[in-house]
Amino acid sequence: MDKMTDDIKIVKEGLAEAFYPDSVFYNPVQEFNRDLTIAVLNQFAQEYLLNKPISQSNKRTKEDKVKEKQMPTNDMRNELEKEKEKEKEGPTRFEDISDAQINRKVLQRGIKCDNGLRILEALSASGLRSMRFAKEVGGINEIITNDFSKDAYEMIKKNAAHNNVEDLIVPSLADATMVMYQNRRYSDRFHIIDLDPYGSAVQFLDGAVQAVRDGGLLCVTCTDTAVLCGNSSETCYSKYGAMSLKGKFCHEMALRILLQSIESHANRYSRYIVPLMSMSADFYIRVFVKVHTGQGIVKQSVSKLSMVYHCSGCGVFEFQKLGTCTPTKGRNFKYGTAVGPPVQEKCQHCHSKHHIGGPIWTAPIHDRDFIQTVVSGVQEDSSKFGTSQRIVGMLSLMLEELQDCPLYYIIDHLVNVVHCIAPNMLQIRSAIMNAGYRVSLSHAAKNSIKTDAPPNIIWDIMRSWVKTHPISEKRKQHETPGKHILSKEPTTNVSFDLRADANPKSREKGLVGTLFQAYFSKQPINRTIVIMACKLR
Repeated sequence: MDKMTDDIKIVKEGLAEAFYPDSVFYNPVQEFNRDLTIAVLNQFAQEYLLNKPISQSNKRTKEDKVKEKQMPTNDMRNELEKEKEKEKEGPTRFEDISDAQINRKVLQRGIKCDNGLRILEALSASGLRSMRFAKEVGGINEIITNDFSKDAYEMIKKNAAHNNVEDLIVPSLADATMVMYQNRRYSDRFHIIDLDPYGSAVQFLDGAVQAVRDGGLLCVTCTDTAVLCGNSSETCYSKYGAMSLKGKFCHEMALRILLQSIESHANRYSRYIVPLMSMSADFYIRVFVKVHTGQGIVKQSVSKLSMVYHCSGCGVFEFQKLGTCTPTKGRNFKYGTAVGPPVQEKCQHCHSKHHIGGPIWTAPIHDRDFIQTVVSGVQEDSSKFGTSQRIVGMLSLMLEELQDCPLYYIIDHLVNVVHCIAPNMLQIRSAIMNAGYRVSLSHAAKNSIKTDAPPNIIWDIMRSWVKTHPISEKRKQHETPGKHILSKEPTTNVSFDLRADANPKSREKGLVGTLFQAYFSKQPINRTIVIMACKLR
């Protein structure tokens, strides 16, 4: 809900209101992004604070011991009596109290928690996101709401006062990178860092991986999807250290390039990431990762990254890991260089050349258990999220994705290669499953199939389909990838008999998922943004 007051606009979103003049950026399309972030932060707060003391620890520090030596005897007795009284009050750790007590003592929203989370919103603009954090996320100690613009800084102070969250919001006028570098000391690090810039976030990653606590949450958005999706591979390499490819799978590859870049930055400081959720939506990508410290796990990073060999003709892809990590005795591992390449000089299916991209992150990009708890939380509190239906739809698709099968095929593209009539989604999925392989959708693209079936099985399915749905002879005359593929006989026994389990639950329920155009059509926003976002898909 927007309204005007003189030359300053007021926007209401969630439980917060924010003023912003024309000189301060506000993007209404990102409401979904902000809603999802709040849902993630609420779940992270519960998990992170679960084993954390509610009040200050009873253990004496060096400062306490010095203070005791200077303290008169009577005062020392009084202090000891106070400590005994505290012990009689009951348990001070979460594992000894109920969930209801946790929510009452620590996770109350809009109330400062002494031992709560310290959050940095590095690029805040009007500060709307921080205002929503303060009013809708429990267990917060303070939120550093930073921006480099003086107009934005003044608006942040005004918005904090307007929303009555001045005790939680700490306005900051500084360079985002410097704020993170100045908080690299262990005691000063943030539990959560949110990076949501206009364009690429890569220039902030070095500071972010150093300023987030061990086990803390890093939330990163990038809107330079044209670069990440293969329109400028050399620019992608200069920013992210990876070559992007112009494949039909480009939106998921963009996520994996970003995860690889974050991991690379973290590894320099003996740290590594664990992705909780990775999302491609509208005109941006968004990842939520935990950052941990451990040189032993850092060594395993080479086995989580791969180069991509993408056929320029038929579009199939293969992966080449950067290194190997083999378990030995106990908890030890043996590390080695990979052997390759995994493909011939030309594609064995269509005789076209390969393009090489990467390295990309080929380990899982989601934590299913975490996503399931986020879905449950949104469903229980759906009235507080303006985009709750879309969140549930998108996350439901993520839950169904095959975690060990990077990237995906698009059915329309497979059909275009062999110039045939298109089989429907259930027929393709049934054929793959009848052949003994797994298949799922991808949240990143409509009509997508993620599968562990090798490329020769995919093309055998298409060859078998063409046998029952012949193409015109004219299509076979030209030297095309499709002609080379169809010139071979299928070697797999393919069955298109429909299976009851071929239709995913998210599709049965008609969840929104990736159909962001339907969401856009209901929103009073700039149509140019909608058209640009649709073109990116």
